[in-house]
Amino acid sequence: MCFSLKMPSFLLALLLAADLTPQQQSAMDHISAQSLRGHLSFIASDLLEGRATPSKGLDLAAEYIASQFRRAGLEPVGDEGYFQTATLIQREPNWDGFQMTFSANGKSISIDKSEAYILPDGAVNLRDIPVVSADQAETRGKVVFLTAPRGSRANFDQPALVLTNSPNIPTGPQLRDPEAGPARSMNVINKPELAAFLKDNPDAKLTLHMAAPMEHPVKVHNVAALLRGSDPHLSDTYVMHTAHYDHLGTRFNGANDDGSGTVSVVEIASAIAALPKHPARSILFMTFFGEERGLVGSRYYGRHPIVPLEKTIADLNLEQIGRTDASDGPQIGTASITGFDFSELPGILAEAGKIAGIRVYKNEQASDPYFARSDNQALADVGIPAHTLCVAFDYPDYHKATDHWEKVDYSNMAKVDRAVALALLQVASDAPPPKWNEANPKAKKYSDAAKKLHP
Repeated sequence: MCFSLKMPSFLLALLLAADLTPQQQSAMDHISAQSLRGHLSFIASDLLEGRATPSKGLDLAAEYIASQFRRAGLEPVGDEGYFQTATLIQREPNWDGFQMTFSANGKSISIDKSEAYILPDGAVNLRDIPVVSADQAETRGKVVFLTAPRGSRANFDQPALVLTNSPNIPTGPQLRDPEAGPARSMNVINKPELAAFLKDNPDAKLTLHMAAPMEHPVKVHNVAALLRGSDPHLSDTYVMHTAHYDHLGTRFNGANDDGSGTVSVVEIASAIAALPKHPARSILFMTFFGEERGLVGSRYYGRHPIVPLEKTIADLNLEQIGRTDASDGPQIGTASITGFDFSELPGILAEAGKIAGIRVYKNEQASDPYFARSDNQALADVGIPAHTLCVAFDYPDYHKATDHWEKVDYSNMAKVDRAVALALLQVASDAPPPKWNEANPKAKKYSDAAKKLHP
């Protein structure tokens, strides 16, 4: 079934008139490529050491974002001023007494700690335990060996351990919210010859001695500021505008991912806050910690909302909007939004893009698969129409140390931000809230969640 989006009358009038209201023109004029460059040259500087969650660099970034919200005159709504504080558990492998050996028929392969990331639920002491592949029918009490990452392990019958052989060994600690359930084991090794060894020796056994993970509490912060709506009846309804401000840590400056989204939220917040009259609805501007650790900050917000979820009508999240040299071709004057057919929100943004000179389109290869890969997912899961806008889903420096602020196309980013500002003004007006597309089966679980949120 085709999902037809009716253009909001507000935007239609603008297009027909080929003009902007003074309010909207003011917001557009406030957004500057030079201002974005200034913000990002600090957020993505070496001083911040890659903004890992947690780290001193992340805390410095949070302070900078809060200072810009303060400068714009936005209201602090966290438990510590502009900070929403989360106390999480940091878990790291404990290598004291580590031993890992696969053996069969008088031969053996040993794994050292440079080739492994073993983070079990607790201490592990296994001696000569049979190793089986993932397709074995009987896994009880055995070590299950995966040659590739696996999303679900529900079909394994009480294995002694699940191991993944992968070149992508995790780095850094694991973060766990005690409220979100038990610790998640993560046992990854990088030994290319191991798969062949186990294939040639189906009777191989594993001996593993691993101490319980090291754990200690850490405090991290989402950064949040509120622009109160001007309408007495609608100011207690909210639109969210978000991005994640963390990255991978030392050596990784993360200018585009997601310094570009972070400074855009700051710039757009400043532009809208400067308007003589605020939009009818309130806007919550927020930057999340821990996206690179598994959407930790946004999922924390989903469990600890600052404003009522049932009164939050939409979230527009920003990711990687600074680079135009995408791997699938130049993306100048264009942007794509995830879950393009999932709700009415992308259509509103597409119409705002026409006014700002940005073509907002559906990237057929990335739109749906990337929907769950950024912080919009945590809001969508509770029923709020939430999507992520992106210019380059993949680019030459993605998750590399070379993702520097000098490589960003600031002129293009400013145009994208102007489109976003116009869309936020529309969603935060007295227009009806955007709805999920119930005709799209991929959006069904979100529309079902919305019905629970608004019984």
